[in-house]
Amino acid sequence: MLHRIRDSVLGVLVASTFATMAAAAPSQLSIMAPAAPGGGYDQTARSIQSVLQESKTVPNVQVTNVPGAGGAVGLAQFANNAKGDATQLIVGGYVMVGALIANKSPVTLDNVTPLARLTGESDAIVVPVNSPLKTMEDLVKALKADPGKVSWAGGSAGGVDHIAVGLIAKKVGVDPTKINYVPYSGGGEALAAILGGQVTAGISGVSEFEGQVAAGKLRLLAITGGKRLPNVNAPTLKESGVDVEVENWRMVAAAPGITAAQKADLLSTIETMVKSEGWKKILTSKNWADSYLAGDAFATYLKNQTADTTQVLKDIGVLK
Repeated sequence: MLHRIRDSVLGVLVASTFATMAAAAPSQLSIMAPAAPGGGYDQTARSIQSVLQESKTVPNVQVTNVPGAGGAVGLAQFANNAKGDATQLIVGGYVMVGALIANKSPVTLDNVTPLARLTGESDAIVVPVNSPLKTMEDLVKALKADPGKVSWAGGSAGGVDHIAVGLIAKKVGVDPTKINYVPYSGGGEALAAILGGQVTAGISGVSEFEGQVAAGKLRLLAITGGKRLPNVNAPTLKESGVDVEVENWRMVAAAPGITAAQKADLLSTIETMVKSEGWKKILTSKNWADSYLAGDAFATYLKNQTADTTQVLKDIGVLK
């Protein structure tokens, strides 16, 4: 009887130990932002870094930037070099989905291990403060008059910014294939082009423009989401007479070839992060929506988004 009790107690202790080990957070992580500093991917990666380190969930988190082709350059490097390494992560999102399709990239998100969708964000449409365009209606009028004269600075070709501009053009009766869209690999580069008057308007995530809007250097004409944002003084596109609604989302993925146990550990780490007060504060400060969706549910969502985006890119003339 004593032997049975002792064995039972030992079994419980061993099971408890393995359960704790299964949910163990890594001691260090490297996160790739596959774009230049200043953009949404960079902000997402550094927000993850900040929360994980400050909460001591992961003591050492490094962020690297690898810009190019809407994330395709960084993704290819990550897929090839990080295989089997559970200490490496990459951020991505709707922009990457579209860019990979538009660029016919041989490396896709099938080549990594998707973990979770983290955030959602409306795009913002801005012009320099000295622009003669005062409202979204003014911009639409100029677009209808001569689509080629209205140049748009945004993220990579085929990404959410490009899709939004194409849908706007199509909805107001302008041939989407005639739009003058100028893609940039990072938010910093696009911002410089807008502030320098090299383009008519800019489109990117609200958080990427908020500093310059607050400083009085950019005029915010409209946001692309379905609802007004509490801390943003701008109408939606629908309120401006353009029946279009587009929102970006961002995700985190792990390396290919990791084990099921390693994936479970990383999912547990991400879940701890998104439930933390530090993460909630970042969402509020950046006007990011909590769009957390993890594991198999996110993998299914990602496949559906890829199929839907392929059709949208055909509709606006990016894909033939």
